[in-house]
Amino acid sequence: MLYYLFNYLDSHYNLSGAGVFQYITFRSAMAFVISLLISTIYGRRVIDYLQRMQVGESVRDLGLKGQVEKAGTPTMGGLIIIFSTLIPVFLFAKLENIYIIMLIITTLWMGLIGFIDDYIKVFKKDKDGLKGRFKILGQVGLGLIVGSMLFFHPDVTMKDKLETPVVNVETGRTAFYGEAHMSTKTTIPFIKNNEFDYAEVLSFLGDNYKSYAWIIFIPIVIFIITAVSNGANLTDGIDGLAAGSSAIIVLALGVFTFVSGNILLANYLDVMYIPNSGEMTIFIAAFMGALIGFLWYNTFPAQVFMGDTGSLTIGGIIAVLAIAVRKEMLIPLLAGIFFVEVVSVMMQVSYFKYTKKKYGTGKRIFKMAPIHHHFQKSGYHESKIVTRFWIIGIMLAVLSIVTLKLR
Repeated sequence: MLYYLFNYLDSHYNLSGAGVFQYITFRSAMAFVISLLISTIYGRRVIDYLQRMQVGESVRDLGLKGQVEKAGTPTMGGLIIIFSTLIPVFLFAKLENIYIIMLIITTLWMGLIGFIDDYIKVFKKDKDGLKGRFKILGQVGLGLIVGSMLFFHPDVTMKDKLETPVVNVETGRTAFYGEAHMSTKTTIPFIKNNEFDYAEVLSFLGDNYKSYAWIIFIPIVIFIITAVSNGANLTDGIDGLAAGSSAIIVLALGVFTFVSGNILLANYLDVMYIPNSGEMTIFIAAFMGALIGFLWYNTFPAQVFMGDTGSLTIGGIIAVLAIAVRKEMLIPLLAGIFFVEVVSVMMQVSYFKYTKKKYGTGKRIFKMAPIHHHFQKSGYHESKIVTRFWIIGIMLAVLSIVTLKLR
């Protein structure tokens, strides 16, 4: 809203300094600061309100050190992240931008699913919360919406780099990219000619095969959103792990969105240019500020838990950002912490079922899954586990950013 106000003042009254709101860098910086202030200052009030409403975490006794003491800690703290993200976005982003609209829908949609789950756990005293099939149904629904927007909306475009730059005789400017067009191309990391078009899978259908590409593209979007949101949900098991790891991932995604949305940087780094995608940098800045502010209260010993309200929202946003900037194939590396958490659970469950069927007694690979609980069972303090996971997350994020040139 402030963007439109200052844009009006600049165009109609030539107000000094109002033009600075045209710059993504300035608006991103402001979004980060405002989000950080909201989450740290008003976050305390939200926590106090949750305590008064007795919105406390009910903890299952899994034999983990320090676990029982966490019972009663306020949950649903994901509301802090959601509001601290959306308020700066409404203030500083271009709200007609298709990517911003998509991210706002994602935040509200996944936040609602997580809120319902937490509500059932807290107020209905049902520790299982929302039934798994309804969670999956909600994630699939979001995938359908996001996938359809990315495939069918005319504002979701990209530009292919020209083999030979074209000089405009009238303006003297050099064009490095062709006309904007709708596409289902994505980026494959570590590959020299690293663009892949999902539509090519259907090339056997004939000349008009690209019009059927949604048959491939939308299910992929659904799978990624479901996988990443569940990965974030599993990672939210000890104080500060999910929020800190997510902040690192989001920072790397901010680099990708800024580069991909800037025609000069995209040309210099020889990466896919996606018009209008740079506006997502403002959302990312606000989201980062919210996560860091939330960490103020969520680090050990946590004064608030994000609950599924936060973890499902975080996972959904990260998935949509990666897909929108065409870096979804980088998720196993960039979101490596989430990936390992999910794989550890899959390995544990699969091996237990296999050994039980074969030997009559189920055996385990890890002392406990997800894997962060394995390290807790091994005697590591959760602060040490979280810090080391953050370090690994930083290394993975740096390596992911390096893929801009490492191919």
